[in-house]
Amino acid sequence: MTTPRETRDYQAADAAHHIHAFVDQKALNDEGPRVMVRGERLHLWDNDGRRYLDGMSGLWCTNLGYGRKDLAAAATQQLEQLPYYNMFFHTTHPQVIELSELLFSLLPGHYSHAIYTNSGSEANEVLIRTVRRYWTILGKPEKKVMIGRWNGYHGSTLAATALGGMKFMHEMGGMLPDIEHIDEPYFFAHEGNLTPAEFGLRAAQQLEAKILELGADKVAGFIAEPFQGAGGMIFPPESYWPEIQRICRKYDVLLCADEVIGGFGRTGEWFAHEYFGFEPDTLSIAKGLTSGYIPMGGLILSKKMAQVLVEQGGVFAHGLTYSGHPVAAAVAIANLKALRDEGVVTRVKDDIGPYLQKCLREVFGNHPLVGDIQGVGMVAALQLAEDKTSRKRFANENDIAWRCRTIGFEEGVIIRSTLGRMIMAPALIASREEVDELVGKTLKAVDRTAQEYGRL
Repeated sequence: MTTPRETRDYQAADAAHHIHAFVDQKALNDEGPRVMVRGERLHLWDNDGRRYLDGMSGLWCTNLGYGRKDLAAAATQQLEQLPYYNMFFHTTHPQVIELSELLFSLLPGHYSHAIYTNSGSEANEVLIRTVRRYWTILGKPEKKVMIGRWNGYHGSTLAATALGGMKFMHEMGGMLPDIEHIDEPYFFAHEGNLTPAEFGLRAAQQLEAKILELGADKVAGFIAEPFQGAGGMIFPPESYWPEIQRICRKYDVLLCADEVIGGFGRTGEWFAHEYFGFEPDTLSIAKGLTSGYIPMGGLILSKKMAQVLVEQGGVFAHGLTYSGHPVAAAVAIANLKALRDEGVVTRVKDDIGPYLQKCLREVFGNHPLVGDIQGVGMVAALQLAEDKTSRKRFANENDIAWRCRTIGFEEGVIIRSTLGRMIMAPALIASREEVDELVGKTLKAVDRTAQEYGRL
């Protein structure tokens, strides 16, 4: 263990050596980052002893909360037995084999193979090459184009950033060829005068228009999150995903679901695509696979795709040094067994998830700063709005939401702001008392924000 130091010493050393994610580093250096030192269940403590309820499961990943001794023991035992070996040299190991058996016992039956990675970003990097390899084997090498959604998020590596639809990220490093985008299914922002069902169909049919514009013989796949995560926790209308699936099947385009956030119980189903009722050809996974205790991700392939790659593909030139890492696999096994054997996912669906959603709607349903509430299971978003009836958003919604998030830290709760939405995704093991604390402290943050901006 490291020797404890004064917070200002940690901050000075951090400023001297680190560039943080998605932040103005100079401003952060002036402010000084929080230094987190301990976690237990849903709570974190910083170096100065301040206690926070983590309403974001770290980065949507600590599904079992902090301080799980079974996950730590699995890592320790594996480190002592076989701390590392690779998946090259015609070699495998028991942990990755047992993980795959367990994982596919939890997945719908039309999936059969995995390519393991270290993160969701890498899973989506592998996705592009795998999809294109699949079509090349089938004699259609011209099918290269991947279509994503504006405001979608698939990671921060170059190819994953290109798949995603965040333009400010595209400006920092450029785009890649053969990647296109359609609009997000963000009803509150873009509905016009349509009903949710009409809007969902219209948003989905942009995919058909884009395929026809590019030529179906050029389009390899469509990738999207079942619900948008980093883009604002946006849930599409019920009509959206069935229409997307119909279009993909009609034009022979692979349907690729980014389950990095939605997977492993977040919605009350093991995978978010099951909640929305569609059947992707690929699943990108990470985060909840190990509850964030150790890095691991993967690309899940349908039997249809795997059969082509295995039986007809010959050598597939891919691979990562840490793919299927034995320690990561051991932790993933312990994590998935806990989610399954402790009935965590079932409880999210039948108990604690409905309780969170009920509390949010009761507390914020008539709040003057909140225009809409979305979510299911253990994920939710409060849409801040100037006028709820007309769905008028604040011109400075980024500033207002960021201020609300900052006040949240002051109140001892960690929630996230994206555009004009306040997002929460607490650990799946939350008790009702912990949900009450989350909602209560979030209310204090929203109330203080409303007061500062003259809305209370």
